[in-house]
Amino acid sequence: MSFTGKMGTTVFTVLLSVVFLAISPAIVAEDFSYDGRKKCSGCHKSQYKSWRQTGHAKALESLEAGAKAEAKEKAGLDPDQDYTADEKCVACHVTGYGQEGGYEIADPSKFLVGVGCESCHGPGKKYRRLHRKAADKYKKKGKTMPRQALVDKGEEFEFIDRCNACHLNYQGSSWAGAKEPYTPFTPEVDAKYTFDFDKYVRNEKAMHQHFKLEGVFTGPPLPSFHQEFQDAAKPLGGE
Repeated sequence: MSFTGKMGTTVFTVLLSVVFLAISPAIVAEDFSYDGRKKCSGCHKSQYKSWRQTGHAKALESLEAGAKAEAKEKAGLDPDQDYTADEKCVACHVTGYGQEGGYEIADPSKFLVGVGCESCHGPGKKYRRLHRKAADKYKKKGKTMPRQALVDKGEEFEFIDRCNACHLNYQGSSWAGAKEPYTPFTPEVDAKYTFDFDKYVRNEKAMHQHFKLEGVFTGPPLPSFHQEFQDAAKPLGGE
């Protein structure tokens, strides 16, 4: 169930807010552990501040009784039911559910509530340390590090399937990874649930604002939209 929130007045408003499923294990790096956004936000303050305004940040709230009532009712769900402890729903409203270091219903961490940094970028305990090490080396000696080193530690750069797992997991979906439990929020229920990754990855109300990177890491892999985002990115502190 993915209530990853609203994007202003766009059709993505309810799509980000109401999707039911568990994250596909095929796209989870089981060898890596989640760290929580507190560790990420220590360095990426501007990105974190922007993310806090998105629907992804408020994803778990949309599972509460009374939230998104009209959309739930339209999909045949009980709008007065609290789904925040329903394991069929929680996976797409928190970070790393069911994975090492990830969100636990019985012992929730506020730093794993919502669709946070690691939901898209991968479990970060190992690559976060590498980020800090590489940044220190860059500042002191101007030395860069191959981006592949981050991949080897679990960071994702082509994270489309991580998005699809919470937005295209319905019966008859064009996404090959779709499987039960399917979301009841499909384009047949409402056209608002149509998901186009290339379109919505560019919407900062859904994601977060992008800021100029210092060039600490070099080389492949890079998402196809990396240069486009960097060309339009704000300088750090310029939000």
